[in-house]
Amino acid sequence: MLSAGLRQLRASAVVLVASALVIGCSANDTFEQPAQLPDVNQQVSFERVWSVTVGDGHDGEFLYLAPLNAGDVVYAASADGELLALNAETGKQIWENSVEDRIFAGVGGDANQLYLVSRDADLLALSREDGSELWRASLPTEVLSAPQSNGNLVVVQTTDGRVLAFNAADGEKRWQYDSVVPALSVRAAAAPLVGGDVIISGFANGKLLALSAESGQPLWQYEVGAPQGRTELERLVDITSQPLVLENAILAVGYQGKLALIDLRTGNDIWSKEASSLYSPMVSNGNIFLASANGDLIAMRGSDRRNLWTQDKLAWRQLTQPVPFDDYLVVGDFDGYLHVVSQESGELVGQMKFNGDGIRVPAQRLSNGNLLIFGNGGKLAAYRLQSKN
Repeated sequence: MLSAGLRQLRASAVVLVASALVIGCSANDTFEQPAQLPDVNQQVSFERVWSVTVGDGHDGEFLYLAPLNAGDVVYAASADGELLALNAETGKQIWENSVEDRIFAGVGGDANQLYLVSRDADLLALSREDGSELWRASLPTEVLSAPQSNGNLVVVQTTDGRVLAFNAADGEKRWQYDSVVPALSVRAAAAPLVGGDVIISGFANGKLLALSAESGQPLWQYEVGAPQGRTELERLVDITSQPLVLENAILAVGYQGKLALIDLRTGNDIWSKEASSLYSPMVSNGNIFLASANGDLIAMRGSDRRNLWTQDKLAWRQLTQPVPFDDYLVVGDFDGYLHVVSQESGELVGQMKFNGDGIRVPAQRLSNGNLLIFGNGGKLAAYRLQSKN
């Protein structure tokens, strides 16, 4: 029953939500003093392949406007409404368009269309051919995560815990699911995973739900985090990142909750361990890599979840999700630096200043093997990693 949905979920799992802060805090606020930039024995360097500027980027707002990596083409949007289609190999512009709206979320897409959400809470469907508007639909409140589509449905998740599905052809609303959210939550929302017949959504109450794509009715529920403590801050258990799809299971993590492998069909726990993260885990070479909420990078052996190493020199630097690149992991931070970490040892082996406005969106691996980086200020670039040995 779920085979088609599994395939589409696996494909959509590459677009993930990165770091977040509590509602009411600015983009530069931190609860702890960030670690000083560490000295690094540069064993790996960044070689730029191409670079462009996408409007004003996040334009000083706390947004997650991740480019859409669609194989040969990269689509990118800025908060001030600029939209670019670029050749992934060369960075050459294919087309440029702009929308009159301020953009709050995107870029999502399917085989035919691109999707953005405006500051005024409108869902916009645009042509992949030239970026022209095809239709728009009104949403009840703001959305921070990119709309997701399986080609038939477009699904968005609002910051107040609502999941809404629209017909991809004309924008007609199909269904809405409302969750209960706590009074205080993290200013981020995990983009839902959208398959052919199942949708996986994570909420600020620590619950992970599987919803029927046809009706929006819950199929199963899993508790990633349970509120504990006396204060609202202590009771935060938000799920702010998409689960990672692994065959017939999903790997999910929550803030002040746990890291868990969950059966995708039933929602049953396969294994779990205590963890706290705002970013999706990644898997490479049989190991699990996680950026903890405090900025520690942790490597665990996939077979038994035994800790292999912890890199703590980037504590509280608001790291993005760690992205595997060959034998390394690449993360960005709030100060605009890119860091390269050895997957084997956890040693910092490379570092580069990329963007003075910071990096909030995780890196992406392009189909040609290059690394795509988008800075908060609008700089979009492709890089190769070069070993100095």
